[in-house]
Amino acid sequence: MGDRITFWPELLRFEEVAVSHSDTGRSIRFYYTAPLLEMRDKKFIGYSPLEIHREQDLRLEELDRNSVFNILAALEGSFRIDFYLRCYGRKKDDLSRFFRALYKTRGDKISFEEDILEAWRNHIPAVKFLLSELKGAFRYRHWLAHGRYWMPKLGKKYDFSSVYLLAQAVHANCGLLSLK
Repeated sequence: MGDRITFWPELLRFEEVAVSHSDTGRSIRFYYTAPLLEMRDKKFIGYSPLEIHREQDLRLEELDRNSVFNILAALEGSFRIDFYLRCYGRKKDDLSRFFRALYKTRGDKISFEEDILEAWRNHIPAVKFLLSELKGAFRYRHWLAHGRYWMPKLGKKYDFSSVYLLAQAVHANCGLLSLK
């Protein structure tokens, strides 16, 4: 195996993303509903109440998308940490052995979805359904990450709440190895 990866000590955590999402959402709502908005921020001079409300909705929608992106990034990080800990450790389960063999041949050139998630699906059948749901959420993340220039075919609507609950369920049911 090649050089060991050095883990960043400030991991992105679901709870931190959720608190930030909540705090920022409350801040946006307060900003757009505070009295004398037009006096505090000149950009609102001439806005109708409906226009102010629409802009608030746009900001909240963008917050939701950014928070979904961060939750999925945190979850991918958890899976990658698990992958490396299984590669560096000497656990005897089939998944760990498969990951060590994969790492031995491919090094750090590992695809999250094609290698890591597929290995989980193949070796741990109990989480297959959750991982299929997760793959759909990652299609949404790809759409977000690559500029949103096409009409996505996702099969369902993703929002912060649904993705947060999915991420928690995946994390809890997979029993991912962590740095703790």
